[in-house]
Amino acid sequence: MRQTFFLSPADILVAHQRIAGIIQPTPLEISRPLCALTGAEVWLKLELAQVTGSFKIRGAANALRQLPATTHVVACSAGNHALGVAHTAAMIGTTATLVVPATASPAKIAALRRYPVEIVLHGTGYDAAEAEALRMAAEYGWHFISPYNDPLVIAGQGTLAVELWQTLADIDVVVVAVGGGGLASGVGLWAKAMNPRVRVIGVQAAASAAMTAALRAGRVVPVVDEPTLADGLAGNLAADTITLPILQQVLDDMVLVDEPAIARAMRWLIEEHHLIAEGSAAVPLAALLEQQISDLVGQRVVVLICGRNVAATTLQQIFAIPSKD
Repeated sequence: MRQTFFLSPADILVAHQRIAGIIQPTPLEISRPLCALTGAEVWLKLELAQVTGSFKIRGAANALRQLPATTHVVACSAGNHALGVAHTAAMIGTTATLVVPATASPAKIAALRRYPVEIVLHGTGYDAAEAEALRMAAEYGWHFISPYNDPLVIAGQGTLAVELWQTLADIDVVVVAVGGGGLASGVGLWAKAMNPRVRVIGVQAAASAAMTAALRAGRVVPVVDEPTLADGLAGNLAADTITLPILQQVLDDMVLVDEPAIARAMRWLIEEHHLIAEGSAAVPLAALLEQQISDLVGQRVVVLICGRNVAATTLQQIFAIPSKD
């Protein structure tokens, strides 16, 4: 059974200091097209410019920096958490084994192979990869680093919000992608500490909506995990996940977006801002483009664009999808 924990904004601030030098500050860019569409002042936090192409390195770095250098770590991931672990492990000299679905994005697998880590391709989805990583941890005595179900990982992800508030004041709404909920938990904790009236809106792919189901049921429940462009958000939740009780406190709303909307958002970001984002990163943007979030007029809104690691073949496919009338 997972031990009782307490995670505070102070933990996030300590994490921000701990991982300095491993992560890089990322740009914040106003979106004039979204301002015109929504009547709000909309900013894009471009975490896709992070050194590994994703915010996931923040949580991975914070967790790894707390372990002895001789620790052998194992992690499971659709790709981005594995990249964060791989990059940090290479910097500090930790041995790492990374379990990734055999169906993971070829772009993410290719990036992983550039690091001095062991890569295990296992199963056809996140759930199978997680089960194998947990089995290896138990069999070999390795330290398992969850991509979301770990206070150190959550605190690390929350450093994105520290950086955001250092750059932009008086934020009214933050729109964030939700999978296992690590990013939304960390960002939500910091946002509410800065201003309890900030609205934190989570967005999830309808094809794999485990956290949405858990929030509705008040407990973790199994869901059908269908294929999605937002592969980094896919999969079921650990029964003891610590993100659910956090999100019950910090999320103001949860929105679901479908696959055509995610594809349109990816294409829109290329056409309007000349930026490449993976499906998981385009999910919050999709909610705005589809006008699924209300009461934004006159508000200062930040959309977290959290990753860029997408295969060229996927980009070709999204341009083949008809535009919405």
